[in-house]
Amino acid sequence: MSYDAAPERPDDEPRPVPTDKEADLESFERALLGRPASMGRREVSRGAGVSIRSARKFWHAMGFPVVLEGDTMFTEADLAALSSVASMVREEGLPEDFALSMTRAIARTMDRLAAWQVQLVSEEIGRQRHGDVPDEMAEGDSAAAAAWLTSLTDELEPLVVYVWRRQLTASVQRMLTVEDDSTRASTIGFADLVNFTSVVRRLAESDLARMVQRFEDLCTDVVTAHGGRVVKTVGDEVLFQTFEVAPAAAIALDLVEAMSEDDLLPSARVGMAHGPVVRRLGDVFGTTVNRASRLTAVAPPGGVFVDDALARLLEPLSGFSTLPTRPRALRGIGEVVPSRLVRVTGVRRSRDVTAHV
Repeated sequence: MSYDAAPERPDDEPRPVPTDKEADLESFERALLGRPASMGRREVSRGAGVSIRSARKFWHAMGFPVVLEGDTMFTEADLAALSSVASMVREEGLPEDFALSMTRAIARTMDRLAAWQVQLVSEEIGRQRHGDVPDEMAEGDSAAAAAWLTSLTDELEPLVVYVWRRQLTASVQRMLTVEDDSTRASTIGFADLVNFTSVVRRLAESDLARMVQRFEDLCTDVVTAHGGRVVKTVGDEVLFQTFEVAPAAAIALDLVEAMSEDDLLPSARVGMAHGPVVRRLGDVFGTTVNRASRLTAVAPPGGVFVDDALARLLEPLSGFSTLPTRPRALRGIGEVVPSRLVRVTGVRRSRDVTAHV
């Protein structure tokens, strides 16, 4: 069964959604994967020409649980994917561990993407039917959301591939324009919402979801506008990275200013540090990351704290000033003297003026 794309509609009319009878699991599976599951683990491993053990490792790398003997869990799409990976290992000479790591990277990214898309469509269905996002969707709402999302897959699939190729191009360009990107120093920043725990207690789940979504959207817009990279978001906190210090300073100051001007969001604070980082699985680790995180925890609402290394690099730049504050003991780091980053125009203030924070 296939689903037509959602039709155009005037802004004041609700979008038509599929009926509840279309909420049949096998129909959705057929629409998304081509055909329903018809093979067990022995059939799919035999068809791909690999051992059951290798097929199980590939299945686990995609993020799926153990399949027992006799379970009919696999489709022809699964067979084609396993055959493709097996071909890369046999014919292209790729190490199996490398192929599994690449599969795992794709799977983790797609898992988050799929969950995010399901949430977006579910919330939109809730808004159309109820005028807001309910805490729990009705069964009919869930079926309509599943049908609508399924109908969009043919349009979304080329966009997914396009965005991946664009992001891959940007990563390759960074790799080729830096002698050794793996050891290059970075500026790492954390932005978080002040008093988030107390805010959570006061808000309904739907209001909290809107606030977190707004926070992530705003952070992503500001970071990417200055050429930075959002490494990850975790609820009330966003981790970002830049290789140049001036964009990092602009990002941090724009973030706290934007939060202060947004009626939906509480104030934010930012901590930043400069130094080497360990990059793995799309994430960043190391002392520089820890220092930035600890500085965020002691930064004042609406303020930006930077470590000494970053303050020294910002010193000769126009438009910014760093003001030393009192010493702080950072957990796992030791005593440091953070500097508060401020934006200045005209005559630049000296760093020997201590900020009273």
